[in-house]
Amino acid sequence: MEPIELGNNSFYDFAESLLSNRQTHACTAALKTESIEYLNELLNLLFPHFSNKIYYTPEDILAKLRLMERNLISLVKQLNSSFGGDPVSLSKEFTIRIPVIYTNLLADAKAIFSGDPAAESIDEVIIAYPGFAAIAIYRIAHELYSLKLPIIPRILSEYAHQLTGIDIHPGASIGSPFFIDHGTGIVIGETAEIGKNVKLYQGVTLGALSVDKSLSQTKRHPTIKDDVIIYSQAVILGGNTVIGEKSIIGGNAWITQSIPPNSTVYNKSEVRVRTGNEFENNFDFII
Repeated sequence: MEPIELGNNSFYDFAESLLSNRQTHACTAALKTESIEYLNELLNLLFPHFSNKIYYTPEDILAKLRLMERNLISLVKQLNSSFGGDPVSLSKEFTIRIPVIYTNLLADAKAIFSGDPAAESIDEVIIAYPGFAAIAIYRIAHELYSLKLPIIPRILSEYAHQLTGIDIHPGASIGSPFFIDHGTGIVIGETAEIGKNVKLYQGVTLGALSVDKSLSQTKRHPTIKDDVIIYSQAVILGGNTVIGEKSIIGGNAWITQSIPPNSTVYNKSEVRVRTGNEFENNFDFII
C-alpha cells in the first residue's frame, strides 16, 4: 500500500477546512466535564446526601454560593461566541434562582416519598431514586435554559439521561411537586408543559407528532394539567393535545387528541389463557 502524500493539494485543502471548522466550533471536552462538575457541586451543596462537606454557619453557605457564581461565569465564558449575553449577569440571575430550585426539589422528594409505599424515608428518595435524580438535574438545567444559555443545559440533561435512562429536555415546563416512579425510558419533549402533582411511570413518552425542523419554534409536545397520572408505556403526542386535570391515562395508551378533565383512558386488550389439554401438541418455546 502506497503511503499517503500529506503534502498534496487535496490534503492541504482538507487541513485548511478542518482548522477553520475547529475554530468555528470551539467547544472542548473540558466544557462537558466542567459543566457536570458544576452540576455536582451544586447538588452537593443543596443535599448533604452527595457530599461529606460540612457547613457550620449561614456565612459558609453564602461564601460557597459566591464561589459557585464565579465558577459559573468561568464556565459560560468557555462558550465564546456561542453565547451572546453577559456571563456575569447570567450567573447572578441563576444564583438568585437557586433557593426556588431547592424548594421545588424538596417538594418533589416529599411527593415521591408520600406516593411510593416502598420508600422508607425522604433521604432514601434523595440519595437512591433515579426519578428524583432526573428531576433534580432537570430543574437546574431548565433554569439555565430559560436564561438562554446554549449547549450547557443539554449537556446536563444528557448526563441525567445517561445516569437514569430518563430523558427530559431542559426546555420542558414542569410544575412542582412532580413524581417519576421507576422512570426508565421516560421521554419528555422540549415544549411539553406539565402541571403540579403529576405522576409518570416508566416508558411514558410526551412527544411530537412531527419532527420536521421547520417546527422548531412551535409547540410540538402535549400539555398535562394538574393531578394527572400516566401509567407505563403510554404515548401522548402533539402540541395541541391537552390532558385535563385529574385524569388517569392507562398503560400502553396512544393519545393524539385532548382528553377532558376527570377522564380515565385505557387500552383495552384481551389476554387468553389456555391449558395444555386444549391442544393436541403443546408448543415448545426455546429461548
